[in-house]
Amino acid sequence: MNKILLVNGPNLNMLGMREPGIYGSDSLEKINAQLLKKADELGCSIEFFQSNCEGEIIDKLHDSVGCVDGIIINPGAYTHYSIAIRDAIAAIKIPTIEVHLSNVYKREQFRHTSVTAPVCVGQIAGFGKLGYELALRAVVEVLKGE
Repeated sequence: MNKILLVNGPNLNMLGMREPGIYGSDSLEKINAQLLKKADELGCSIEFFQSNCEGEIIDKLHDSVGCVDGIIINPGAYTHYSIAIRDAIAAIKIPTIEVHLSNVYKREQFRHTSVTAPVCVGQIAGFGKLGYELALRAVVEVLKGE
């Protein structure tokens, strides 16, 4: 059974309260509960981690080596400038998919650049909470092909 780690970055603990017109009205806990069910349907397990701290995210990525088969990451604002998270993803060599709730390319110009996407298998953006499910399906498919 494949083990998947879902990493959520800064401010994603505020989902449901934070700009629901952009990010939706579901809490992170509700999204995670839905993903637990979807993981079961897909025959994999999923672990959840959220932090507002860059170093904690990097530590979690490092600690995942040998423990998980695939990663889904929503780096939040770190997407646009965290070379350190980018380097951590590159270093661990675990298939990683970047996900964003909003379509970052329809938003402010500074959100159009992802420093983390180039070291990920792919990126899913703009589908709200469905993006997490799509990323889960995608990482399971990627792992089948390894």
